[in-house]
Amino acid sequence: MRAFLLLAALALLPAHAVSAQARPTSTDLVAAARAQVGLTLGYDGSYQRLAYPGGDVPIETGVCTDVLVRAYRAVGIDLQQRVHEDMRRAFGAYPPLWGLSTPDRNIDHRRVPNLQAYFGRHGQSLPISDRGEDYQPGEVVVWRLDSGLPHIGLVSDRTQDGRPLVIHNIGAGTREEDALFAHRIEGRFRYPAR
Repeated sequence: MRAFLLLAALALLPAHAVSAQARPTSTDLVAAARAQVGLTLGYDGSYQRLAYPGGDVPIETGVCTDVLVRAYRAVGIDLQQRVHEDMRRAFGAYPPLWGLSTPDRNIDHRRVPNLQAYFGRHGQSLPISDRGEDYQPGEVVVWRLDSGLPHIGLVSDRTQDGRPLVIHNIGAGTREEDALFAHRIEGRFRYPAR
């Protein structure tokens, strides 16, 4: 039922938002991420075999990267496929953190360092700022949590006292909240680059 609701919510996006030929707008991307709030209620980073392309874990769960993967897929960009193909072409450009010698289409797009490398290679890297007004809707932000783990989310078009909200899953499902400066920002990207 929840998967049906997400599909229904994504169907409400403008027609050009789901066309692979059209350039997605930040409004479409934010709406696609926001559509996951209330549907993705848990957090599960376990390894799972996925269909390819277009594979996903159940909508009820996921990790921070899944929020972005689902939002981009809803606007016609399959990060699972794009990251996998880029890693096949340039495996050495990606962090060697997992001891792998080849890409793995089931998990590579679900790892923050891989998305950060991909956005750095194919998007626009933006300067990190401590001013909320510098961040624009649809930008991707990568943080380093106090635990040392990386985290990723999407800048929203809503603000709290001038600070943009972010849409992410940090352990309790997809949420839109005032967390932009809750952790040290390590990366900021616009993808696709304008």
